[in-house]
Amino acid sequence: MEFNNPTREEIGQILRNAGNIAVVGLSDKSDRTSYMVAEAMQSRGYRIIPVNPQVQGEILGETVYATLADIPEPVDIVNVFRREEYCADVAREAAAIKANVLWLQLGIHNDEAVQIAAENGLTAVTNRCIKVEDSIVLRGAGRD
Repeated sequence: MEFNNPTREEIGQILRNAGNIAVVGLSDKSDRTSYMVAEAMQSRGYRIIPVNPQVQGEILGETVYATLADIPEPVDIVNVFRREEYCADVAREAAAIKANVLWLQLGIHNDEAVQIAAENGLTAVTNRCIKVEDSIVLRGAGRD
């Protein structure tokens, strides 16, 4: 089965409706892409929830969780900054917490993760940067 990302219009709807974005693999190092993307999304009004078992405390002023299951509130988008071989497990975790969207960052695609997402009612977006898509479809204005 060939996978197609949602249309730009659909991505715009996803972003407009997003409240909490769990960022799996968010680094606490400000020179890392995951940090820069999450910081930009936070500045545009999105709530960022860091997920990284290697970091304790806070990143970008938000409590860091070791796993998606540890997050005590609903998650709309699971934004993934992990290598492809870890994405199927992240998709299973995203399905288990009933997230709405599995978003694999630019350069990341995993057929198994996409299939898991589809089987569990999640929309999948792969090989796209959430920050870039936000800039294109919402002109960087966030959800307002």
